[in-house]
Order: sequence, then C-alpha cells, then structure tokens
Amino acid sequence: MYISTVLRWFIYWWFRFVVPKLVVVTGGVMSGVGKGVVVASIGRILRARGLSVNAVKIDPYINVDAGTMNPYAHGEVFVTYDGGETDLDLGHYERFLDVELPRRNNITSGQIYFSVIEKERRGDYLGQTVQLIPHVTDEIKRRVTEAAGGYDVTLVEIGGTVGDYEQLPFLEAVRQLRLEMGEDVVFIHVAWVPLLRVTNEFKTKPLQHSVAELRRYGIQPDAVVVRSEKPIDAGAVKKIALFAHVPQYAIFNSYDVDTTYRVPLILEQQGMGDFLVRRLRLASREPSYREWEEFLSKLSAPRYRAVVGMCGKYVELPDAYLSIVEALKHAGAALDVKPELVWINSVEVEKDPDRLGKLGLDAMVVLPGFGKRGTEGMIECVRHARVEKIPFLGICFGMQLAVVEFARNVLGLREANSTELDPETPHPVVHLAPEQKEVDVLGGSMILGNREVEIVPGTLAASLYGTNATVERHRHRYEINLSYLPKLSEAGLVVSGWRRDVRRVEIIELPGHPYFIATQFHPEFRSRPAKPRPVFLGLLKAALTSRR
Repeated sequence: MYISTVLRWFIYWWFRFVVPKLVVVTGGVMSGVGKGVVVASIGRILRARGLSVNAVKIDPYINVDAGTMNPYAHGEVFVTYDGGETDLDLGHYERFLDVELPRRNNITSGQIYFSVIEKERRGDYLGQTVQLIPHVTDEIKRRVTEAAGGYDVTLVEIGGTVGDYEQLPFLEAVRQLRLEMGEDVVFIHVAWVPLLRVTNEFKTKPLQHSVAELRRYGIQPDAVVVRSEKPIDAGAVKKIALFAHVPQYAIFNSYDVDTTYRVPLILEQQGMGDFLVRRLRLASREPSYREWEEFLSKLSAPRYRAVVGMCGKYVELPDAYLSIVEALKHAGAALDVKPELVWINSVEVEKDPDRLGKLGLDAMVVLPGFGKRGTEGMIECVRHARVEKIPFLGICFGMQLAVVEFARNVLGLREANSTELDPETPHPVVHLAPEQKEVDVLGGSMILGNREVEIVPGTLAASLYGTNATVERHRHRYEINLSYLPKLSEAGLVVSGWRRDVRRVEIIELPGHPYFIATQFHPEFRSRPAKPRPVFLGLLKAALTSRR
C-alpha cells in the first residue's frame, strides 16, 4: 500500500514538474502580425519569474533553413552559435531571453520531410506505407519534445497564418501533443483586429474567423492576444470572448508601441504571467523587471542623438539588418544616445556619390551582403567615411569592401577587388576561404557559428573588448587574402583580431582615424539589451565625440 502511494505521488510530481510544458502560439488574419515579439515577450515574462524558458520557431516552408533565401523574401538570416541559419524570430528570442539557442530550435517543413524520407530509405519504416499521419506528425512531435527537454517551459511559435495549407501537419502535430500531454500544453492565438477609421470602431470579425479556422483543425485557444493599432476597448474584449470561446481574463492586447521591448511589461500588466503560471501549474517567484525597466528608461528618453548612415543593398527592407539595428539600440541605451538611422541605398550612391556629403552623418556602418549589385556604392561609402574622418564600422562584407577600398585608394591597386565580385581581378585582396573551394552545395555550407577570436594587444579592438579574446558568430565564404597583408600593413592597415583555430583576419582598423574598425564576424548576433557589443558602443561613443 505504501509503495503504491509513493508511486502515485512520484507520477503526479513527474507530470507536474518534469514533463515538458509547452506554450504553442499561432497567428491569424495576416502574416507579420508580430507573433515573434509576443512569443519573445512571454518568454521574458516567464524568465522574470525565475523559470528556465526555451523557444522554438516552426517555419512551414520547404527550404531546409533560411540560409539560401533572399533577404527581400524573408528578412535577416539569424545565425545561431552552432552554425544554424535560421528565421529572424530566433534573434527576438535570444535578445529577450538573454540565451543562446541551438539550430534545432528552428524547425522547417524541409527538415521534417527530409528526415522522414531519409528514414524511409534507410528502412526504418520497412513494410509501412509512409504517410503524413502518423509519420510526418510523429517527426514534428519528436523534434518539439526533444527541444523542450530540460526546461520549465518551451514556447513554440508556428509561422504563417492559420488557414495556410502548409501549416496543416504542424497544427495536427500540436493537436496530438495536447491530447497526449493534456494540461501541459497551452494554445495562444495572436490575431490582428483592425480599427475602422470611419466609425472609430474595432472590427473583431477577422479574428473570429481565424479562431473558427483554428477550431476546424481541432484546436481551441486557451488565450488570445489581440494585435491592434491602439488599445482595444471593453466592448471588443467582450465580443472576442463570446465568439472565440475564451474567458475575458485570457484575452490580452499587444498594441503598437514606441519599442517592442515594452511589450513584456504591457502583457505583464494585463496578467499574462499570472495566467500562464496558474494554467501550467508552475512554481515561480515574484517577477523582477528592474534591469529591463532601466534599459527601457534609457532607450525611451535619451539625452543625445547621433546620425548613423546605414549603407547596404537591401535597405528598402530594414528587417534584412534587424540584429544590427537592435545592437545599435542596445549600445545607444547604454550611452544615453538615440542612433538616428539614415538608410543609404548603395545602388543610388553609385549614381550620385556626392549625396553622402549632404547627409550630416555622425557615423557610418557598411552592412553585410552578397553579390555584385551595389558594391561600388558600398566601397564609396567606405571611402567617404575614411577620408572625411567619419566614425566607421564595417561588418562581414563591409570589412571585405573596406579592404578593397584601402587597396585601391591608399595602396594604388586600382583594380583590386574580391574574387566574389570579379573572378578575374589582378589584385584579389579578398578571396574564397580555402575550405570553401571544395563546397558543391549552397545550403548550410558557409563558415557558420561561433569562433574564438584573438585580439592583438595595444589596438583599438583591445581597448574596446578589454580582453585578449572573444567569441563571435560568423557567416561568410570569402576572407582577406593573406598574401596581400604585408603591403596592406605597410600602408597603415592594422589587423587587430585573428581567428584562433586558423590564421584568418577577423578585425581590421586604421590608426589615426577617429574610429575606423571592421569585423569579419557578425557582432550583432550576440548583442543583448543590457549587454551591448563593444564595437557598437565604440562607434556611438566616437559619433558623440565627433558631434561635439
């Protein structure tokens, strides 16, 4: 009798505190409604209560990952510490949760089908007819639950809009998880409620239809997050509760604000944290937002401003550089300065280089990218910053083009270039990395993820980092050609950072310039609201100095 009682209690506590608890977030009405920010904000709310939180993004596209997608189609490719090329929402998760997520936390249809087909070819399903249910859905469930292991709560965002055909296997998989895990799975639906300007009335019908569509797949949301232009009124809440079959206390509102970093506090004030703790039976402490609120206060009311030119080829879509924009915000908050971004289309610079002198820039960032289009304009942006003594930061491709500019205009090698842009250049100051020469596939084959970087003592980089080494994330195929390094160094270019595992240039700088530094790595991916990266801090400090 005693043993059976102990066993029952063990099973009870196992399912209460050890079995993964999932918060599944879906979106309705339209894409781009802000699910990623809502998921990241929920994660921040739970983290503020001392809980360990993980976040998974599901993308229904057939691409295996985001690495081969045009930035115009999908925004920034976010790189994880272990070399995953993922959806930009993982960047939101990392910044809000202050964690480093692995590549497995971005699940795509391509990965799922690829894995199922591999298993079929291997004979894992020998004798079976391989079908969407159960084989594809089982693979989805396996990946989600594996990612959730070891955390108090795992947030699962299903990309796209309810009603998209490509979402169906994922919705079916999470429906099954709810059946299997019961109350340890919570469904939250995020949907847009438009404001009809003519009558100044919120129209909830689109949200009602998206919930009805979700129910058609066997999922009843436990909570609804209404996305809206401004706070919704009590009448809209009452109507949503009635037609979505969700209690009024489980309806939350994420309205437009000056910064997405304010969303966790808005949802907290509305009771989101208490709702989830109660609904998932979580043991947690009182929430603490002291550091977050300090960051917000600095972000919202800065004393200074700095005009920062952002030179690149995808500037019509700032999401293509989302992590860099956020990294500048983090650095700005730490320095009590607002970086006012001026987007510079490098293609337009090629047509009218003189326009750069009319922008009143305090700093210049030459952004990452690939391909030949607009690169001469980016090189002109480097030249302008170097000659006019404007504080400068080049990132990845920006560093490579900074070396090309220096070789052309300081060394006098007028035809210097990268072999990516001109395979026949007589002066390949930037060339393909040796390990990339045998690569015959494009997806997931670049130099990716974290690498250790040694910093040369006595340099600007050393003064910024305050240490002799750092770890940074990478995403590139081309690099500085070391055979040109003696000439470049003799002309004044300083290499201040080297990769630790192989001899590769990671940081360059120009002494005698107010601030001229460029990195082969992507410092933006490791920036956090309370932990800005040194090169961004240095850029804005120099911008303030030059402004004064």
